[in-house]
Amino acid sequence: MKKLILTILSVVALANFTHLHAQAVKAEYVEAELVAEYNSIKPGQVVPMALRLSMDPEWHTYWKNPGDAGLPTTLSWELPAGFEASEFKWPYPERIVTPPLIAYGYSEEIFLLFDLKTPDDLQVGRDITLKATASWLVCNNICLPGEAALEITLPVKSETPSVDKKWLQAFVDTRAKLPIKNSGWAIEASVVDTQLVIQATPPNGLQVDLQELEFCPYEEGAIDNSVSPLFNKKDGAYRLTFRLSNSLEEPVSRVSGVLINPEGWRGSDSEKAMEFDVAISESLSTGQGAAGETGLFFALIFSFIGGLILNLMPCVLPVLSIKILGFVNQAKEKDSQPWKHGAAFTFGVLLSFWILAGTLIALRAGGEQLGWGFQLQSPTFIVVLSAIIFLFGLSLFGVFEIGTSMTSVGGRMDRGSGLGGSFWSGVAATVVATPCTAPFMGSALGYALTQPVWAAMLIFTFLGFGMSAPYLILASSPKLLKFVPKPGRWMESFKQFMGFFMMATVVWLAWVLGNQTGVDGIAVLLFALLFIGVAGWLYGRWATPVAAPKIRRIATTIAFLFTIAGIYFGIANTQDLAPSSMNSVVSGEVKWQPYSDARLAELQQNQQPVLIDFTASWCLSCKVNERVAFTEAVGKKIEELGIVPLKADWTNRDPVIAQALERYGRNSVPLYVLYDGKTPDPHILPEIITENIVLDALSNTAK
Repeated sequence: MKKLILTILSVVALANFTHLHAQAVKAEYVEAELVAEYNSIKPGQVVPMALRLSMDPEWHTYWKNPGDAGLPTTLSWELPAGFEASEFKWPYPERIVTPPLIAYGYSEEIFLLFDLKTPDDLQVGRDITLKATASWLVCNNICLPGEAALEITLPVKSETPSVDKKWLQAFVDTRAKLPIKNSGWAIEASVVDTQLVIQATPPNGLQVDLQELEFCPYEEGAIDNSVSPLFNKKDGAYRLTFRLSNSLEEPVSRVSGVLINPEGWRGSDSEKAMEFDVAISESLSTGQGAAGETGLFFALIFSFIGGLILNLMPCVLPVLSIKILGFVNQAKEKDSQPWKHGAAFTFGVLLSFWILAGTLIALRAGGEQLGWGFQLQSPTFIVVLSAIIFLFGLSLFGVFEIGTSMTSVGGRMDRGSGLGGSFWSGVAATVVATPCTAPFMGSALGYALTQPVWAAMLIFTFLGFGMSAPYLILASSPKLLKFVPKPGRWMESFKQFMGFFMMATVVWLAWVLGNQTGVDGIAVLLFALLFIGVAGWLYGRWATPVAAPKIRRIATTIAFLFTIAGIYFGIANTQDLAPSSMNSVVSGEVKWQPYSDARLAELQQNQQPVLIDFTASWCLSCKVNERVAFTEAVGKKIEELGIVPLKADWTNRDPVIAQALERYGRNSVPLYVLYDGKTPDPHILPEIITENIVLDALSNTAK
């Protein structure tokens, strides 16, 4: 018996060992290894990976721009068919000073992150071996080129991969060292005689007193490193002055690179490195107010306007029915003090925005690549939201009555119970509205997440006030409620009619889940809703106020268990489903190609015009735009002008797309970006587009 147990344990241990295998290779002064953040991979997944280099003491390797001497580390792949590897995401480097030379590199240990995209048709149940050759130059007083043939074996599974705890902290720490795209600071550059001046102006409200600032350029050869840069503060801005190299053949027209602020760009303990790419200006601004006051002021205005317009977006249609029902219920009560309902609704909206914003900011600070509407990228959230809206729809149909005990958190509180309903209506309004991005809202949210926490929360607060303002105004002005008809039997019919809007929302959520997990995900959700429907029927049939207390308790308990069972069934079974391969499908009037950073870089190198559609299945604004704007005429115009259309589908979480959005100063969809193929500057289209807007933008690329 002992032999049998030992044999089984040995087989299990061997299976676990062979499922994740990576061998470190020791070369002269450097140990190299391929590592993955997760213990397995899924079909259609973006896998965070890294090349780990561990250098002997006093030895170093080099950054993407090695500086005056050295060579950058490279990785040459031998990938299986369908796999794609991104370029390195370089952490900010150390300045390695050997007068008169300055190099940029890494000592001790460095993780060079990259993303690996797995094919959608990858077979589950097998092991995949990834092979690559790493090349580097390692230096001390002498330099030695190094090379290592590396490989890593990962199992392919259908369930969500688990994090490899061995490397978890290394990935978190390395992401914290990646340069951010925008910190709210205004970066300018100017050439004065033989000097290059880089100026950084802090956003309004950020109290800083920098003692040092470092610059690591992306392009080598422009700066004379034999002369130390001059750091000074002028008019509230910070400046670095460099001497230009005597070997320059052409005038400097642009400056790009990484600015390193040891104190953190967004306050203490925040990101220390920020990348930028700016054209040379004839003169620099005075600094005071250059980046902050105006930017924050307009962000607050745009967020408030965006919140107002959000009420007209298609995703808020179910919420409008909730609001209308609120007006109807208030019309029934002569002494209802509707302003209290408006205040409760507004507080529900604001609290929900604060929770969503706080969660988003905290997760991004931890290295997660997330944006607005991130919760709808989770099948678990969609299952729970579908269950809640489905139950609410059943109550509107009269299958069961919610009653005061469920609409108020504190129980039966007479008028207070109605206030609880208004509060939860505000919560529901915010949750359902997050898939939409209204005009003005995208740029405001993109700006918010580059600011200190207090400024970001203030912007989200104005967004919440904008969304709740119409309801608050109507509720605070009883004269404006005269349009509501007198109470009567029509109210029951109206309430049931509103139930169809709730069910339409459930259908939409099921479609979103299907795009994330395939048709099996829809089937799982329908079975879960079947359980929940039985729960609602049981509660409405035997838990009524006229039922015997014992019968009511039993019915309530059984209904509760059915509800929990349905939600658990939906969550547990959607977790095991592989993501849908939706974004690889080319359909519609425009022949879209899947987006990747490598594909965009290739097209830009060939000077081809490109149209990028950042979209998601859960974004109703995106879907309306696609129906309205991407017509047959637009498709023909794209082909006629030789424009390459790329679709960046963010239905499921994808750090590559999240980072691409961040490069354009956004963290939400929809986003439409057009490159004319002549200049590297992108043209950003409005969030809400029409056929004519797109045709005009496309025509401008030919001019």
